[in-house]
Amino acid sequence: MGERPNLLLFMPDQLRADAIGVFGNQVVQTPNIDALASRGTRFSNAFSQHSVCSQSRISIFTGWYPHVAGHRTLTNLLKPWEPNLLRILRDTGYHVAWAGHRGDTFSPGVLEDSVDRHGFAITPSAPAMQDFVGHALGVGSDAGSKHFDSFYVGLRAPDVSLDLDEATVQTAESWLAEGLPEPWVLFVALMFPHPPFTVEEPWFSLHDRADVPIPESHDLAGKPRFMRALRDAGRLERLDERDWAEIVATYYGMISRVDDQLGRLVRAVDRAGATDRTATAFFTDHGEYLGDFGLVEKWPSGLDDCLLRNPLVIGAPGGREGNVCDGLVELVDLLPTLLDLAEVEAPHAHFGRSLEPALRAQRGESGLRDAAFSEGGFVRGEEYAIEPLLAGTVYENKTRLQHDDITMAGRAAVIRTKDWTYVSRVYEGDELYERHADPRERTNLHGRPEHAAIADALRSRLLEWMLATSDVVPHERDPRMDPEIMKMLYSQA
Repeated sequence: MGERPNLLLFMPDQLRADAIGVFGNQVVQTPNIDALASRGTRFSNAFSQHSVCSQSRISIFTGWYPHVAGHRTLTNLLKPWEPNLLRILRDTGYHVAWAGHRGDTFSPGVLEDSVDRHGFAITPSAPAMQDFVGHALGVGSDAGSKHFDSFYVGLRAPDVSLDLDEATVQTAESWLAEGLPEPWVLFVALMFPHPPFTVEEPWFSLHDRADVPIPESHDLAGKPRFMRALRDAGRLERLDERDWAEIVATYYGMISRVDDQLGRLVRAVDRAGATDRTATAFFTDHGEYLGDFGLVEKWPSGLDDCLLRNPLVIGAPGGREGNVCDGLVELVDLLPTLLDLAEVEAPHAHFGRSLEPALRAQRGESGLRDAAFSEGGFVRGEEYAIEPLLAGTVYENKTRLQHDDITMAGRAAVIRTKDWTYVSRVYEGDELYERHADPRERTNLHGRPEHAAIADALRSRLLEWMLATSDVVPHERDPRMDPEIMKMLYSQA
């Protein structure tokens, strides 16, 4: 085993791929993410396996699809007996550090068993925590106003800048300055740019409202019912172009703040003298509607490109610089990729495929997937599994719709190939989109005779995928009989 690289894992929350400069956005300012891509590989067609936080994060950490072990909810978290990336790396000699705290991945006790250190060396300020809780739940806001229902808050005060994210980043910086035992894993999970849409200066005013793209208006014919229901419940048609410009520009400001924090950590690694032996992975859990379909936030059975396409960038020692991989990638592929970089064999059955060869390859698609799969939603009888009703908060509309009619968030799965997107829904009509002609997946072609053969073939692929990934068999074999009894039986044979 050679010198194993350190691993810096940087994971913001709810970040659209098309809201980053190197992924094609001409307005947003993301110089540090762009610089990472120039030093490594950008995956332009990487897809998350779920559009909600916990479900996606657990899929990434295990290499399992959400349906494999019932991780289809916000509250069925990773158990002590289930595999997870951080514990695997710790068990094979890595010093694993989780800066800050996120409570949406591990069940009680698992974090402590999976890392060597976690939490804050720098404590978030009390005003920042009060501001975070207040805005996250809409406390004191004008409930029912268009800003309330669009999750928009806007400019926030400077005294709340030492929030969870900033305390997390300062903690990571301090640990790097102290000197983490090598090889190390440093996991940095942020809250931004998850709504509410709010950020302090200079980020709030960084992007000119006249320059940001305004979401196009369109009807919802052929789209799932939840879209119209969410728009109606929040009366989001009240938002005009100026409102959308404010939301988009503020979201971009939040992203630029995240970008600056990534740059600080990259420089901290450099000051620690570890740049040449550190691999950095930048990725998120899922995206954000940000006005697409007239919506904001996300939905548990939302399977749109804006929610699932992931801004995956990996820079590793010895990798090709400025590389672009256009082939289809899934976020379950991150686990075997990082294990390959760490020269570790996965001790469990999983569904990921290592991207490590792609980090050295020229631009192309060879050796990757011919389809990417994602899923979401619930079935009747799973009311216990949906999000709790959050009455009086900014999440009331979203949670009330699910409690009033769980089929509004009915189970669904999607397959994306190079050319097509096909969505199958348990309680609603299916969807078919041509990816090149309709990249935002707005025009549902399902049911048109000229596309019937394509729809049938993709539906068959979805069924095959579900059958092939319906569960995992542990690598360990259990004896079918007590060994002493076996000895006795064989001795008498």
